[in-house]
Amino acid sequence: MNNPSEKFHQKYKGELILLLITLLWSATFVIVKESLNNISSMLFVGFRFLIAGIILLPVILRKKVRFKNVNLKLPIILGILLFLGFATQTIGLRFTSATKSAFLTGSAVIIIPILQTIIEKKKPKSGAVIGVVIVLIGILLLSGGNSFFTLLEDLVANFNFGDGMTLLCALFFALYVVYLDVLSNQYNFWLLLMIQIIVTTVLAFMFAVIFDIIDFEIIKINFTSQLGFGIIYTAIFATLVTTALQTKYQNLVTPTKAGIVYSFEPIFAAIIAYLAIGERITTFGFIGAALIFIGLIISEIFDEFKNLRKSV
Repeated sequence: MNNPSEKFHQKYKGELILLLITLLWSATFVIVKESLNNISSMLFVGFRFLIAGIILLPVILRKKVRFKNVNLKLPIILGILLFLGFATQTIGLRFTSATKSAFLTGSAVIIIPILQTIIEKKKPKSGAVIGVVIVLIGILLLSGGNSFFTLLEDLVANFNFGDGMTLLCALFFALYVVYLDVLSNQYNFWLLLMIQIIVTTVLAFMFAVIFDIIDFEIIKINFTSQLGFGIIYTAIFATLVTTALQTKYQNLVTPTKAGIVYSFEPIFAAIIAYLAIGERITTFGFIGAALIFIGLIISEIFDEFKNLRKSV
């Protein structure tokens, strides 16, 4: 990795893989939304992670991954953060609009560099900080469309329980991104992947029962072909594949850069919604998408350009 060309290749390999992860997440939005008509949210999360774990188990056995004499405390914490991100986002969607959810979840992009500075003692580069601000503005425009001022007014005047849960989702997601950067080089990849899936599965089924007992969300499941497709598709592509790729390749880029790349999710979601159900993208939506792309470009070239000017 001392070769500059090798570092360049690894960096952009990482960013392209994170873009693929983001695309896979975005493609499942409609599928999950329809699936939740036939199953309670925590059961859905539990089944998709359970199936992902069952598929992964033969690989774990073949690789002879050792769990004994390994400090599992930090990997378990990582799994808890992954579960909390899924849980708070799903709960938040019950009480807030998809528009506000998209913007508040996207706010993780500005939380990540703060946490990176506190936890890893690594201050993000100037280009990354500028890129984050531009991306956040882009997410606001893309989420709010022609009514983005109304979105801001609604957030301030009518902040509710769902909005709070979604902000917690952004915080948990940001913590997950930073802690994954810390742990990915300390633990065996297969062990770290399996622990995350096991912890999320157990907690999802546990909270499905707890929510039913306290009458927060009644356990519901109505097996249909649509639900079966939704669980299988998300288990393989939006759980096993994405978690594996994220665990293995996110460490090739900084957490702040990863957050910027993940911000492409609303762009991909808007494109998929247009192709799947004909949902139109507004003019402000196009401007927002352009700003997210510009934010990524600035985060890539700003510091290199600044260093080049200093050397001249």
